[in-house]
Amino acid sequence: MEKTRLGKTNLMVSRTSFGALPMQRVTDDEARALLRTAFDGGINFYDSARGYSTSDYRVGHMLADVRDQVIIATKTFASNKEEFEKQLDESLSDIGSYIDIYQFHNLPFFPRPGGSDGLYDAMLKAKEEGKIRHISFSSHRLELAKEMVASGLYDTVQFPMSSLATDEEIELIKLCKEHDVGFIAMKALAGGLLTNAKSAFAFLRQYENVVPIWGIEKMWELEEILSYEKNPPILDDEMWEVINKDRKELSSGFCRACGYCLPCPAEIQIPMTARMALLLGRARWQSFITEEWQNEMHKIRNCTDCGHCIKNCPYNLDTPALLRENLEFYEKFATEHKA
Repeated sequence: MEKTRLGKTNLMVSRTSFGALPMQRVTDDEARALLRTAFDGGINFYDSARGYSTSDYRVGHMLADVRDQVIIATKTFASNKEEFEKQLDESLSDIGSYIDIYQFHNLPFFPRPGGSDGLYDAMLKAKEEGKIRHISFSSHRLELAKEMVASGLYDTVQFPMSSLATDEEIELIKLCKEHDVGFIAMKALAGGLLTNAKSAFAFLRQYENVVPIWGIEKMWELEEILSYEKNPPILDDEMWEVINKDRKELSSGFCRACGYCLPCPAEIQIPMTARMALLLGRARWQSFITEEWQNEMHKIRNCTDCGHCIKNCPYNLDTPALLRENLEFYEKFATEHKA
């Protein structure tokens, strides 16, 4: 397994790494099989989060016997010092006596030393006590991410990066290289909208300082990614044809499933329902034409236009309009595809 230096952390991590968010959606046996197969395949970097329910526990306990051979990152969504300390203790209980990379999880502001929220100072204290080894953050807000990278206060950034990336987003990769900040790429398949993992892999592989954390839920997904590590696909004209086709089809504003819009007062599952039309066209549509998903989509009718989703969307989407467009498409699609 090829490794790369993760910025100023000096950690040598596998260029193919493991995103543990889907671990909360599988059984214990399935999670154990995936994590151990990934480790046996040479993956040494695993990314989790306190907000991913069982993921910290599963990564920590199922890799406990090889803890000294793996690098574990997790995240805190705390917005104050007290909650930070609580979540840190919980993650340490699951993962072990230390966390390699501890990240602020998609906070809408920039934690700094001496801040009134006390978050960065709590990070520093945790590092001094040996509980964490590197201070980092994840974000979906490009301008905020650029500011935090340039500050010199953080060792890594986790940011969405896929073959759909804009030129401005690509600039963040270059900024990280300039400041020696490790770049952890989340949503390498754009939250499931990209269905050609081979072209997605080839696109990200061109950036030596970018470490994709592939969200793995099925064994065949892991085996496919590991096969590309053994024989990395070349970013040739054929790959660019696939990428440009995806870019054309997804060129309009679409939901990136970041979740900043949540919680929705109307209990709408915005990250899924706001991109349902795309999912129906690019994934196994049979999974979504169910009574459960019909009920979820119909919640869109309860939208009160309160503005919470619009205010909190880092991509400036008109989310209520997007939801209604997706509901209209879904209802027509479901009618046409009834058994």
